[in-house]
Amino acid sequence: MPVFVRTLDLPASSGVAGPGRMALLTLDSGDPRRPFVLGSDTLPALEQAIDEAERLAHDEGVVAIGVTGVNGVFCAGADLKSVAHTTSREEAVATAEAGHRALGRFADAPVPTFAYVNGLALGGGLETALHCTYRTVSSSVRGLGLPEAHLGLVPGWGGTYLLPRIAGPDVAVKVAIENALANNRTLSGPQALEAGIVDAGFEPADFLVESLRWTASVLAGTTTVARRELADAPTWDAAIARGRAVADTRVHGAAPAPYRTLELLEASRTNDRATHFAAEEAALGDLIVSGELRAGLYAFDLVQRYAKKPAGAPPAEAARKVTSVGVVGAGLMASQLALLFLHRLQVPVVLTDVSAERVEKGVEFVRTGVQELLGKGRITQDTANRLTASVSGSVDKGALSDADFVIEAVFEELSVKQDVLREIEPLLREDAVLATNTSSLSVTEMASVLKNPERFVGFHFFNPVAVLPLVEVVRTGTTDEAALATAFAVGKRLKKTCVLVQDAPAFVVNRISTRMFDEVVRALDAGTPLLEVERSLDPLGLPMSPFRLASFVGPAVMLHVHETLAAAFPDRYRVSDNLRRWVEAGSPELVTPKGPVAETGAAEGLFSVATEPLTGEQVLRNVQDALADEIRRVLDEGVVAGPQDVDVCLVLGTGHPLFTGGITPYLDRVGASERVTGRRFHPAG
Repeated sequence: MPVFVRTLDLPASSGVAGPGRMALLTLDSGDPRRPFVLGSDTLPALEQAIDEAERLAHDEGVVAIGVTGVNGVFCAGADLKSVAHTTSREEAVATAEAGHRALGRFADAPVPTFAYVNGLALGGGLETALHCTYRTVSSSVRGLGLPEAHLGLVPGWGGTYLLPRIAGPDVAVKVAIENALANNRTLSGPQALEAGIVDAGFEPADFLVESLRWTASVLAGTTTVARRELADAPTWDAAIARGRAVADTRVHGAAPAPYRTLELLEASRTNDRATHFAAEEAALGDLIVSGELRAGLYAFDLVQRYAKKPAGAPPAEAARKVTSVGVVGAGLMASQLALLFLHRLQVPVVLTDVSAERVEKGVEFVRTGVQELLGKGRITQDTANRLTASVSGSVDKGALSDADFVIEAVFEELSVKQDVLREIEPLLREDAVLATNTSSLSVTEMASVLKNPERFVGFHFFNPVAVLPLVEVVRTGTTDEAALATAFAVGKRLKKTCVLVQDAPAFVVNRISTRMFDEVVRALDAGTPLLEVERSLDPLGLPMSPFRLASFVGPAVMLHVHETLAAAFPDRYRVSDNLRRWVEAGSPELVTPKGPVAETGAAEGLFSVATEPLTGEQVLRNVQDALADEIRRVLDEGVVAGPQDVDVCLVLGTGHPLFTGGITPYLDRVGASERVTGRRFHPAG
């Protein structure tokens, strides 16, 4: 049985006898490699277990019912695979009803119910705990949340009704909207306790023992658990308004799920439970069969699979052991890389640069980053001390001689990188793997100056390095299996998702993103107002509008990639004079989160414009067509193995939302794939 029941005596406290026996339900998938999820098999099993617990309460005087998990998982939520196979609205509503019925048993039980959240509790898992009378959490928990809006659903098993009533509408909006739309950010156990989602927190070593002791004190009346009053209408309205602003910023109205979630959260202030659960069921009925959810589940499953086992990666046993790392360069990107390697690999890291001042600044950046990790509770003081002592810097590149893995992150110019590679190769051990973090330059041309090009590999991170989870692992015609396997192994230890790409100008993410931005700049050059251009891509649901993203990445970087691609593919890419002017003027900000600095698109005289403006619809169609064309070329050239690789790259590298499926399912859905290339990226159906 995936849910088993046992009874146990609740402990005595402060000399007072224990209050009696408890029925404890344990959620267990039966396989430590797989988390417990709620689906067509486990929901009935859960109800059977609750039936048994209630029988024990009735026949044997059990005074409470508890529920917990195993192996660091409380409950990972709904079984998304079964959701993906739902084909009708009626079946979707039935799934929603089954969840309400099973989880609602904890709220309607004849004795108090206790959730002991020992680990991951997402979606229906957190909702299971919310249905209980009381909740405790382990301080080690790092995954509490309601991610449904991120996928294209609503928290539909009571989450939109219970959470705002338990923790208040501000917390509900933060968890179900802000966190969900921020790439599914989750709460830790201590954060959930501070937010009022749970009632008590305990250390992991004796979590269940202390939770049972706390349960006994609650039942004995020696511990009182305060409950918040229902928030007033103005507080509720303000929270919902904030949530709508967040949704507008993140998805620009392109996805229905966040707005349906907000509607439910708003209605929960006045709805009774039965009415509200019916509304959740109706919302799930609509969304489970929607195209957005199909795309979201496709992308979610894809990202999860690539994180576990990257497509095309060599066998792990072919990788070389990495016990020390060298970083060539000490600028911002290089320093970010050094901090990441130090934190995740916990091996000695040395930075080198031509300037002692730059080296000192880079080492200080890393050591400051270590202290920030300590301040956030992500490492212990002992680990911080060890990491601080493990980073060093030198202007002598001979300091790289002991490194097993060396990555260069110097100025993005081919001749500069080639000079650096010529200089450092003789200094390295013969078995050291050498990598480049280039964003668009030819890895093959870099390798051409090496005596041992077989150990050279592209290892392209995205900025900010600590946040974006993608690494493009670039193979040249000479890269050997050991170097490639080592790159993938290091990427996994860095907790990054690696995608194998063949060497090609700008690889995947920058090539496709630049083709999109090229169409955006063409529209601006034609005289289309900046505000119109900015809003034209709202249906893509991108986390940043085009010119905000350009400012974030850096117009000079964008210009460099445009130049690289225009040289490689002059028939499709070009370098706009207005983009050059923007960079030459110091890259002033054109767009803020509140909107364009200059409504006309002339940006206070910075740009020269034509007088043939496009409509927003024309800009969007041009971008869709350009994306479909470039992705088909990337695939036909064999840069990556298939459209799934492209989607993983764009989801993880640029924040393309799950509800579009990354990009290729979206282009199929809007007809651009067939319109431009005559065929879809994915089979219909």
